[in-house]
Amino acid sequence: MPCPHLPEGFDFTDPDLLQSRIPHPEFAQMRQTAPVWWCTQPTGISGFDDAGYWVVTRHADVKYVSTHPELFSSHLNTAVIRFNESISRDQIDVQKLIMLNMDPPEHTRVRQIVQRGFTPRAVRSLEQALRSRARSIVDTALATASAGREDDGEGDGSFDFVTNIAVELPLQAIAELIGVPQEDRSKIFDWSNKMAAYDDPEYAITEEVGTEAAMEIVSYAMNLAAARKECPARDIVSQLVAAEGEGNLSSDEFGFFVILLAVAGNETTRNAISHGMHAFLTHPDQWELYKRERPDTTAEEIVRWATPVVSFQRTATQDTELGGQLIRKGDRVGLFYSSANNDPEVFEHPEAFDITRDPNPHLGFGGGGPHFCLGKSLAVMEINLIFNAIADVLPDLRLVGEPRRLRSAWLNGIKQLQVSTGPTGS
Repeated sequence: MPCPHLPEGFDFTDPDLLQSRIPHPEFAQMRQTAPVWWCTQPTGISGFDDAGYWVVTRHADVKYVSTHPELFSSHLNTAVIRFNESISRDQIDVQKLIMLNMDPPEHTRVRQIVQRGFTPRAVRSLEQALRSRARSIVDTALATASAGREDDGEGDGSFDFVTNIAVELPLQAIAELIGVPQEDRSKIFDWSNKMAAYDDPEYAITEEVGTEAAMEIVSYAMNLAAARKECPARDIVSQLVAAEGEGNLSSDEFGFFVILLAVAGNETTRNAISHGMHAFLTHPDQWELYKRERPDTTAEEIVRWATPVVSFQRTATQDTELGGQLIRKGDRVGLFYSSANNDPEVFEHPEAFDITRDPNPHLGFGGGGPHFCLGKSLAVMEINLIFNAIADVLPDLRLVGEPRRLRSAWLNGIKQLQVSTGPTGS
């Protein structure tokens, strides 16, 4: 079904497009004229041996697909909507061992185990340590910027917000959660970057390198699990892997769970924090409001605004209808959260960054159903803690340059965001 409003060959998963911008004008056209639209792709360009996928742009339809796993599978083709044409089917199928790419009942079994680490009590138990870590991260960034200004006498106290602040708390939270020694967090950061950044030529990372990084994480996590079985500690790893066969994870299942944490828990929260800082610095009225009132609704609006995962996919398990279109068994269906989170049928003035927005039924943590983000409460806590620390320590932070975006087919990533602690014009 051609759409006259889009140029021929337009593809919402084109990594070059998403490196430059999120296609909000095109999403708006789709929601109005073709909310479920067939996007033709050259065979194999996304790693899949088919002719394309369905683009789902309305909030209601994204929720419907998300909450009907019996009709729309995460397992058949995984949840990643576009790999690259060099990936093999075997490499795609290996990823089905990750919980994100499972369907019930197997997904239900694994999720019931791992959610022990994300109970309200478990998350609250991390709050004090993460508050201290957030303050330390921001203090260190300030000290680094100040030292740079003093060294050359002319510096403006500028630094990269992504590497100095945004990356740190999500990594430290994962380390805190599963008992990874803090000195090993840089390894997790490096491995997760290699898994997620294969589309970005700046990193010169191939599918093979990404696969090797995934195996490094699995190996590291399996060794950690084996150590905890031998000598249990008071951490979530011991709870998840002890007494294998009695409702716990096997060592390899734990390894693939850590892959999920490294990407879904680390990359997404880091990018939400980076986009959130950029939003504040380009909406100074909201930054002033935040510093003054610290509204509880802030983190949810940052996630809606950022929508760190542009899209995931499902695969139809049978012929069905969606948005007036016949979806054939085996068709891939793209859930475009960036569009759903700007649907004017659901959000008043969705183009506005409003940290007091309430209610805020965004789909930044998924559209509901079995794959709703397990770590939502932890992510919200991290976002709140880091921005509280920034507002206390760096209240006059300013933007130096435009963000440098990640080239990715499905992540809304920021690689670099240059900010300054110095006065304007210094």
